[in-house]
Amino acid sequence: MSEETPRIAPGRLRQLGPFNWVTWRIVSLVMGTDDAKLFSVLGRTGGLYRGWLFHGAHLMPGGRIPNRETEMIILRVAHLRGSDYEFDHHTRLGRLRGVTDEVRERVIVGPDAPDWSPRERAVLTAVDELVTSKDLSDATWTGLSEVYDDRRLLEFLLLVGQYDGLATTLHTLRMPRDRFDRARTLPLPKQLR
Repeated sequence: MSEETPRIAPGRLRQLGPFNWVTWRIVSLVMGTDDAKLFSVLGRTGGLYRGWLFHGAHLMPGGRIPNRETEMIILRVAHLRGSDYEFDHHTRLGRLRGVTDEVRERVIVGPDAPDWSPRERAVLTAVDELVTSKDLSDATWTGLSEVYDDRRLLEFLLLVGQYDGLATTLHTLRMPRDRFDRARTLPLPKQLR
């Protein structure tokens, strides 16, 4: 994404309200940035922001798809959509969930990269197809059905849709990348990993 002027400025206490301001500050601290801009901008929507946080938290980290796999899915969506903002944040979060730099580089290459397990290849194939065509062929659905039960299939669709839609929002808002001024993120509590 080119360096353009953001379309909506980040909010602060007055625009965010106390709850949204506190969540923005916590996310910024955990991520190791002074301003997690996505949260300080979307926080301006009040209760909608809280609903979005609730929905997102049930997909990641609270979903039934393993956290490492969830991060690989998000990184692939971010790569396909050219969402540097998403990619930066989920590179950092992915490291905490076992996505090494080597794995991240294979995620960029995609499902045809060597060394994927059949499960990982099926998942990444489905991500590519869903993001590019907004549908899954019967063959891809069957492959994904061999690794996910019905609940995880639905969760997969919602997860990919969430981050595909978020990439659209970030791009449309001309959201600049966050600067990570601190050398590391704060450790996440074990239940969030």
